[in-house]
Amino acid sequence: MKTILLVEDDRNLADGLILNLEAEGYQVVHVADGLGAFDTFAKGNFDIVLLDIMLPGKDGLSICKQMRQYGYTLPILFLTARDETEQKVEGLLAGGDDYITKPFDVQELLARMQGIFRRQAWLATEDTLSGSYEWDGRKIDFKTFQATGPGGAQVLTRKECMVVKYLVEREGQVVSRDQLLDAVWGYHIYPTNRTIDNFILKLRRIFEDDQKNPKYFETIRGVGYRFSAEGRPEER
Repeated sequence: MKTILLVEDDRNLADGLILNLEAEGYQVVHVADGLGAFDTFAKGNFDIVLLDIMLPGKDGLSICKQMRQYGYTLPILFLTARDETEQKVEGLLAGGDDYITKPFDVQELLARMQGIFRRQAWLATEDTLSGSYEWDGRKIDFKTFQATGPGGAQVLTRKECMVVKYLVEREGQVVSRDQLLDAVWGYHIYPTNRTIDNFILKLRRIFEDDQKNPKYFETIRGVGYRFSAEGRPEER
């Protein structure tokens, strides 16, 4: 049985979610404010966090960042009342795995959760990678999310690891933004490409010697990206 931490201050919404999620076989622990969310999380053993963004005491984005700073890697699905691109991008870059905009159908929420669990399982597979990958003095561990680049060691988010793994598994191939969105999120989040672009910029800061002239995570203008462990073809 998977256990969910639900952080939601709307009591009516929370009660409805608890009823429906428990009917689906989940165990649910509910917290109604942001201040108690992290303490409850740290004391429990959860499989996923459903996290409202607008909370009394402490907002959901701050809670997500705190969890990631402490090295917690479990999935976080944001519940947001605001259908604004900026906030959604900020949530994903902060370490969120997905979001759903209120009001939402419970079946859609369940589908999003199942999608997160499927992609979580894909990230853990070792069919093409042995749990970690090293190239040119760089390293990423797909189990611990630890990454090492020119600037030292850092902890990536799950989505950042997924983007790297998808590109590495297709080394030398041009991968479109739509392919990445579909593989890493399971659907097209925005009509723009800003989501993937922001993630690639973050990966370049970690792994590239010169972010403005990337060797490994190359932009193919008008199409998408290509990963090369040996640098761009013209540099080999």
